[in-house]
Amino acid sequence: MADVLSQNEIDALLKQLSSGELDADDIKDEPTVKIKDYDFARPAKFSKEHLRTLEIIFEHFGRLVSSNFPAYLRKNVQVDVMNSEAVTYSEFSNALSNPVLLGIVNFAPLNGNVIIELASNLGFAIIDRMLGGLGDPLEKSREFSEIELSVLERIFTILVDLLREPWKNVVEIHPRLERIETNSQFAQIISPSEMIAIVTISVAIGNVEGLMNVCLPFMTLEDIMDKLNTKYWFSTMQEKDEESYDEFIEMAINKAQIPIKALLGKSTVSVMDFINLQVGDIIKLDTMVDDELDVYVGNIVKFKALPGSGADTYAVKVTEIIREE
Repeated sequence: MADVLSQNEIDALLKQLSSGELDADDIKDEPTVKIKDYDFARPAKFSKEHLRTLEIIFEHFGRLVSSNFPAYLRKNVQVDVMNSEAVTYSEFSNALSNPVLLGIVNFAPLNGNVIIELASNLGFAIIDRMLGGLGDPLEKSREFSEIELSVLERIFTILVDLLREPWKNVVEIHPRLERIETNSQFAQIISPSEMIAIVTISVAIGNVEGLMNVCLPFMTLEDIMDKLNTKYWFSTMQEKDEESYDEFIEMAINKAQIPIKALLGKSTVSVMDFINLQVGDIIKLDTMVDDELDVYVGNIVKFKALPGSGADTYAVKVTEIIREE
């Protein structure tokens, strides 16, 4: 409700109007209120913040796929998140072609399922590579055979297992591949009018490029929508970062390969003697036969050992561990 003017304020206003200090048109102009259309058929359940957080999660997922899949396909794999958007499930399902590769994923402990759609050309390239081929797609699309679906089921299972780590900062999930569908009509996991978030990911396996779409229904993410923001995501990540970073360093150190050598002894010879060395010549070392040998790890003496043999090869038996203290 507008404020009620007092008599003194009314008199002052009339005086300003009569003197020309105040223009009547200025009083008539009221601030225009911007009205935003709201489509009740497409309720805005996913904000830009939610979609951006999903992109961050699946960028992490893409890095895991890029580093893990070459071990199975023996080819370079590049994965990049292209974009994310909120649409109705009917728009997503109507855009699917037949045949199509749809992995129905149980997103426990969250309610409902998630769909991973993989382009058919990528599916045939994976099959060709897994069965010993060069990883080339088919020229003409066709239905997938039962054997081919069994091969792809293994790949989808690996994809689903890689989802665990990226979602750790939001919720601890235990995803499980329920089935693979090649017909979109058999993948009606929610009502056609329900809102979903789609994360589109570009996948390149060697020279074959295609898209992978991840369909995330609102009803599945509803319980954790307040956690799908970058502030919460980064704060949780920082809490766990120190511990996970220590584990990563320890794992990397454990896998590092370090040269080990056992030194039989040392000797000094002149350049002339070295030039004239012949097969059968004897070089006298500064150690005795029964002396313990120095075993170097890198350039540091870490063990004492006795020479010997094992399985028809030269070997040493460690007798003492040399510690820094």
